[in-house]
Amino acid sequence: MSRRPARRPARRPARRPARRRSRQADRTGQLFLILAGLVIAGAALAAVVDFVRAYPWVPAVLVLLVVGAAAAWLVSRRRAAQWEQVRSQGLRYALTQLDALHHRQFEHAVRDLMQRDGCTDAVQVGGAGDNGADVKATDPYGRRWVIQCKHRRAGLSGAAVGSPDLQVLNGTGRPVHKGDVVVLVTNGRFSKPAVDFARSQRLHLVDRTMLGDWASGSRPLWELLRAVPPPRRPPSG
Repeated sequence: MSRRPARRPARRPARRPARRRSRQADRTGQLFLILAGLVIAGAALAAVVDFVRAYPWVPAVLVLLVVGAAAAWLVSRRRAAQWEQVRSQGLRYALTQLDALHHRQFEHAVRDLMQRDGCTDAVQVGGAGDNGADVKATDPYGRRWVIQCKHRRAGLSGAAVGSPDLQVLNGTGRPVHKGDVVVLVTNGRFSKPAVDFARSQRLHLVDRTMLGDWASGSRPLWELLRAVPPPRRPPSG
């Protein structure tokens, strides 16, 4: 009696790899996100268009603000570059050096500091008949400076500069010398009546402390003083 051959088990159909299904799911999800993003972007664009139609002045204001900010940034960059060039010239004075000067040499030192800061026409005019002005200069912004210098050999311990000196300067600084910025510089100190008078007459005082900062090359004088008149013109260069 012959034996029948044993049946081989039927092969099961091969399963798709799970990795392929996950890739397809990822692509579907990415496509959905892209479509959703396009829909949102379209809706946002439509809202912007509707807003501009309703308020047509808003884009003009935004453009002006952007242009103004860019212009201010360019001016600040140019000013920084100019001041860096000034600093590279290297003119510095220590207070002890200024104390040791003759009063006429002190006027020349103030003139040199103004020239260092970009006042190319700064000139020493102190002497007989100076009408209260020792140094005159025009800064890079077109402002006319009239400066009176009061030197004290004893520095801070010397006599305080009083209001009579300021009264003379006040009477000539603007009416005679046509100054925009009228300043009294000393390597000493000011009396309280002098400070009060200067404040009431819009005169600027540079005492020993401020002079030390200025002479050391920290910043130009118009950045150290408060309430300096606005520029007459933008800086050249």
